[in-house]
Amino acid sequence: MSMLPQLRTRAPHLRTPRPPRRPLAVAPDPTSDHVVDCAIYVAGRRRPGICTPADIAAMRRTGDGFVWLGLHDPSEAELTELAERFDLHPLAVEDALSAEHQRPKLDRYEDTLFAVLKTVRYVHPDAPGGDVEVVESGEISVFVGRDFVITVRRGEPGGLRGLRRTLELDPERLALGPSAVLHAIMDRIVDDYLVVVESMQLDIDAVETAVFGGPGRSRRDAERIYVLKREVLELRRAVTPLAAPLRTLSERPIRLVHPEIREYFRDVEDHLARVTEQIGAFDELLTTIIQANLAQVTVEQNEDMRRISAWVAILAIPTAVAGVYGMNFSHMPELEWRYGYPLTLLVIAAICLTLYRGFRRNGWL
Repeated sequence: MSMLPQLRTRAPHLRTPRPPRRPLAVAPDPTSDHVVDCAIYVAGRRRPGICTPADIAAMRRTGDGFVWLGLHDPSEAELTELAERFDLHPLAVEDALSAEHQRPKLDRYEDTLFAVLKTVRYVHPDAPGGDVEVVESGEISVFVGRDFVITVRRGEPGGLRGLRRTLELDPERLALGPSAVLHAIMDRIVDDYLVVVESMQLDIDAVETAVFGGPGRSRRDAERIYVLKREVLELRRAVTPLAAPLRTLSERPIRLVHPEIREYFRDVEDHLARVTEQIGAFDELLTTIIQANLAQVTVEQNEDMRRISAWVAILAIPTAVAGVYGMNFSHMPELEWRYGYPLTLLVIAAICLTLYRGFRRNGWL
């Protein structure tokens, strides 16, 4: 049964006359393209049955409970119509439509909190033969009101189905209202940051070991190092800006945030600080590894140039002698001498052998 086509039913205090509009093609059915789940929570417990617009209107009229609507990659028309139903601020809706260009942030409007969060996961690349993991990112926009939570997810990372089920097992926490959902989402995202950081730590340790491995490893590992450096920078862009919103939620009283929940935001802020410190350490370590790798490449190139120079010097002797005797003049010494040819070859071999032994003794060969 389709739900959001019926969302024209609004609470009486929000109803305003308007011309007929096209129904919104979104439903709470799990097979829907956009609605992941929709439920009304009263006293922290999920109300059984289908979440209908009439139920939402009745709940908002009585102020008993809140609705949690989860969307995945909704269209502009769908999100705009939802904004009309729940009186979302136009600027927040605009940011939700272009979340991929937004930094993590928290905006406060008169009756709504709006948060943009970056989700990440560490996955192997699809490229054949790739052995370096990369950070895949997504976005979650969260609208929090007095009696509703709307989550808009874009990209594959950051699914909230498991989080919803976990929260439903803790009705006392859900009874604290929509701010409990916001805290749970932020907590889950920061926990995912910790998982990514741990995975990245393993790869950086492997790279650090490989850089100081056998001969020739520095060149083969250069691309891998730069990939990790790029992914650390991407992770930093996702993590660092979230510190200010968490500080605001944990330190400043906000009408839409339950006082008990504000204390839990402090714990999330501590975890984020740990992630930020590790990312900074990764960045410095990778910079050091890059410098060491470049130094090794330079040393290897110098060794190659010395080998080439040594062989050029050795081959220059027979080349010079052969060049002299190949000038085809009539009156040249030893041209008529019986032992001239073998003696010349012997002299060339002796000089080349002397040069070879000298270069080997000096480490050029």
